[in-house]
Amino acid sequence: MQSFNIYRYSLATFTESRSTDYASKPYEGEVLDFYAQPAPRPWEIPVTTPKLFENHEANIKVPFTSSKKPCHVCSERGCIQCADCEGLGKKECTSCIGFGRNAENAPCTSCNQTGQVNCSVCHAKGIKVCGTCNGNKQLLTYINLKVEWKTNIDRFTGENKSGLAVEHLDKVNGKVIFENDQFMLYPLMGFPDVTISQASEYLLKEHQAKYSQNSRILQQYHRIAVVPITRVTYTWKAGTHHFFVFGMENQVKDFDYPETCCCCSIM
Repeated sequence: MQSFNIYRYSLATFTESRSTDYASKPYEGEVLDFYAQPAPRPWEIPVTTPKLFENHEANIKVPFTSSKKPCHVCSERGCIQCADCEGLGKKECTSCIGFGRNAENAPCTSCNQTGQVNCSVCHAKGIKVCGTCNGNKQLLTYINLKVEWKTNIDRFTGENKSGLAVEHLDKVNGKVIFENDQFMLYPLMGFPDVTISQASEYLLKEHQAKYSQNSRILQQYHRIAVVPITRVTYTWKAGTHHFFVFGMENQVKDFDYPETCCCCSIM
C-alpha cells in the first residue's frame, strides 16, 4: 500500500452585479414619480446585501422612473378575444367530434346534439380579461434594477503522483487545513507544494481582472484541503493489479479489476 496526500486549493469570490431594463405591470393606482426628480444611478440605490457566499437575486423599481401608458395588448379595452374559441364562445364537442351523435349513432348528451359546447376558458363570452393589464386598461412602466449576488469558485489540484486522475478527486471531499476570508485576499506564499502558491497567485489575479470590470467584489475566501489517497497493489493469477481508496468518503476506484465477467467487485 502507498499513501499520498494531494493538496487542493479553492478560491471563491463573492460579487454583486447590477443591470437595468424597462419593465411594466398592471397599473393599480401607484404614485407616478417620473417627473419628480432625476432618477438615481444603479449603484446609487441602497440595497441590503444578503448572507455572504449565498447566491441571490433581487428586482427593485428604480425611484422616479414610474409613469403609465395605455395597454398595448388590449388597446385599453381591458379584455381580449379568447384564443381557445377564437371569440365564438363555443368549441367543438370532444365527445362527438362535432357530429351531434356518438359512436353508436345515439344523440350526444354532452352537447345536446348541437356538436358544440360552451368554452370553459371564457365561460362562453368569447372574450377574457387581458392578462397584460389585468383588466385595468393601463400599465405602470418603470425602470427595473436587477441585482445579482453570485459566488464564483475556481479550484486547483496540486502535484499528484498517485496515478489517480484529477477528475476523480473532484468528486470527493478533503480535510481542510487552511482557510481565510477577507474583503481582498493576498496570494499564499511559501506553501510546501509550490504549485499551490502559484495557483493562488494566478487565480487571485484572474478573479480581480474578471470580476471587477462589471461587478463589485464584496468578499473572498480561499482554502486548502488535503485529499488522502491510498494505492493498493495486489496480485491475482500471477498478474499485478491495483485499486485506489480516496477522499474523506473512502471511495474506491479500480481500473483493471480481474474477473469482472463473473460479477465480482470490490466491496
